[in-house]
Amino acid sequence: MTTSALDRPRAVKPYWPPLAAGVALGLVLLLTFVVSGHGLGASGAATHLVAGAGLAIAPAAVQSNSYLAPMVVDGNPIGSWITWEVLGIGIGALAAAFMAGRFRVQMDGERTLGSSRRVLGALTGGMLAGFGARVSAGCTSGLGLSGAATLGIAAFVFLALFFTSGLIVSRLVRGV
Repeated sequence: MTTSALDRPRAVKPYWPPLAAGVALGLVLLLTFVVSGHGLGASGAATHLVAGAGLAIAPAAVQSNSYLAPMVVDGNPIGSWITWEVLGIGIGALAAAFMAGRFRVQMDGERTLGSSRRVLGALTGGMLAGFGARVSAGCTSGLGLSGAATLGIAAFVFLALFFTSGLIVSRLVRGV
């Protein structure tokens, strides 16, 4: 009796060592500064998508909005570097997950929090983080990685407050 390829367990590749992953991330960050003139970031892509959609649906409203208008001065902002960066991150992550044998759809923490509470908490946390990212003009990757790489004081203040807030909220929500 033979075993088909579907019955055998998948070979899952191990994660990279933290030091190697950190060095690789640093090199990617350096490469983005050299190639695009910008560091890594992500939250601006959502804003550019909103500005681009708004320009297509209600151009007068977007052009009169003091926050969105600068993004549409040169035309549709959906083709901006940050939109392509986020798209590339998604495609690269998907490809890496398949190549490492780690791709699966799952909801972490479902046993400890319950699925509906977990989804609500994740959505609420994501919206609050996105709002904070836009208010501070940068997300964790933009402010934390790129800002720290350029030795920006705001980046170090942000990172300290970000981790402190995470520890406090974790303690309050989960009692950990």
